[in-house]
Amino acid sequence: MKKYIRIEKGNYRNTDMSGRIFPIVKDYQDHANKPGGFVTVDTTQLAGFEGLEKVRINVPTLSSIAIVTQGEWIEHKDKLKLSETPNQADVETDEQAIERIASRFAILDEMAEAVSEQKVRAMIVSGPPGIGKSYGVERALEKRSMFDDIAGSKRKFEVVKGAMSAIGLYKKLYEHSDKGHVVCFDDCDAILYDDLALNLLKAALDTTPRRTLHWNTESRTLMAEGMPNSFEFNGGVIFITNIKFDNVKSKKLQDHLQALQSRCHYLDLTIDSMRDRMLRIKQICRAGMLEKYMMPKETEADLIQFIIDNKHRLREISLRMVLKIADLWKMAPDKYKLLAENTCMKPERELQ
Repeated sequence: MKKYIRIEKGNYRNTDMSGRIFPIVKDYQDHANKPGGFVTVDTTQLAGFEGLEKVRINVPTLSSIAIVTQGEWIEHKDKLKLSETPNQADVETDEQAIERIASRFAILDEMAEAVSEQKVRAMIVSGPPGIGKSYGVERALEKRSMFDDIAGSKRKFEVVKGAMSAIGLYKKLYEHSDKGHVVCFDDCDAILYDDLALNLLKAALDTTPRRTLHWNTESRTLMAEGMPNSFEFNGGVIFITNIKFDNVKSKKLQDHLQALQSRCHYLDLTIDSMRDRMLRIKQICRAGMLEKYMMPKETEADLIQFIIDNKHRLREISLRMVLKIADLWKMAPDKYKLLAENTCMKPERELQ
């Protein structure tokens, strides 16, 4: 899980960073030849750091930084965005926003089915973690593989999660290079920061009639597994990412992402703020996410309101967190809130 920090006291190139919140890339390190140290943070989605994917924030001591929750990071981003566009009125009502979000997820389901049926070659889905991006995609692929499962045949799709190297990407694309196959990369964002992996992905997503991928350096891994140094890719690709392409400030990464967008369909789920995330929780609960718990409607509404009231304290803002708290209600209906405060939230004293 990604960590976030608040700079209590620190600077970047003589600019005060005190009070700013960042996703952390690398923990605190001491300077080699002078007092104090630095922490490396992710700046790809922050204004003021254009062209930079990460920077080092100088701090006097380790105590000059504090770990914060995902909710605090989201609210901090919302405030920064509001300060950049102070005259932009929020004209969308809650119901309109819920309708927008539901519509986007319906489109996601349709597009995932289209890739599985070879009507669409490739798709990129962008949205923050924990909002249910993967669910609709996996459901469409599972549905398409139902007859393979009945016949005992090997499935024609695979969902790959987590870290992925360039050679690993090459291998997966080769394994699913036949027509009718689909490979889904879920939360494999490291690919977007690796030039070699990016070029392979671009080749796989290309719009040309023939998509040929090459590995032009000697590889013991390919030799050991009997894989060729080039092959024609005829499968489908779905790439699920936490990165909102329009918010990326790094010029180098922007160019790569634009090249990917030009090669395939790109769906932004438009869940950009804390408000959007809370409304997504309401929308998916209305759709029946909590039905299996068979809790009274007033209890369900109270549980959702409890999450909204404590959004800044929750260790993560996600549908998984909703299910965790629902599990606590099932275990102990009379004290699930107390249990949630102790197992799902950051202590109040750490938020001071």
